[in-house]
Amino acid sequence: MEKTQIFDSLFTRLEQGLPYYLYYHSADHTKRVIDRAVFLAKDEGLSDKEIELIKVAALYHDAGFLIGRKDHETKSCNLASKELPEFNFSKAEIKTICGMINATRIPQKTYNIYDKIVADADLFYLGTDDYDIYSNQLYKELQHINPDIDEKQWFKIQLDFLYSHSFHTHYGITVLEPVKQKNIKKLINSQLQK
Repeated sequence: MEKTQIFDSLFTRLEQGLPYYLYYHSADHTKRVIDRAVFLAKDEGLSDKEIELIKVAALYHDAGFLIGRKDHETKSCNLASKELPEFNFSKAEIKTICGMINATRIPQKTYNIYDKIVADADLFYLGTDDYDIYSNQLYKELQHINPDIDEKQWFKIQLDFLYSHSFHTHYGITVLEPVKQKNIKKLINSQLQK
C-alpha cells in the first residue's frame, strides 16, 4: 500500500471516530501538529526520509483517543505498531515513531531530535498568540470529563503547566519560549483583574 494512504485512512478515522467532546484533541489538532512538526524538522535541517517518519508519528500521536483517553500514547503506539507494517515500515522505524509518540506524554521526555520536534509541535501553541484559543478548547474538553473544574482551578492548572514546560528545539527555545513567557504574564494579569 502507498504511504500516502496512511494519512487519508487514519485522518478519516480521526474525523469520524473521535468523541465529539474532544474540542482540543481533535482531528484539527492532529493536522496542526503534523504541519508544525514538518516546519520544525525543516528548521532543524532534517532529510525528507526523516521528515516522513516525523509526519507519521505526528499523525498517530493522539490516535489512541479513538480507543480511550487514559494512557492514549501507549494506545497510539500500539495502533502504529499494528498498522504500519502494512505500509512497509521496518521494526526500527516503528520503534522510532513510538519514541516520538511517547515524547508527547506529559511530562515530556525527549531522547533525540525527532522526539524534540514532535514534543514541540504538540505544544507549539503555548508559545503563540493563539494560546487563549487552544487553552479555552482544552478547558472545555476537561470540563466535559470533570464538570467540577472551575476557572480558579483551571488558572492554577495552566500556570503550573506553563511553568513546568520547556521547549526542546532551537526554534522552540528562541522563538516560542519568549512568547510563552508573555502568555504567562497575560494569564497572571487576567487573574489579578478578576
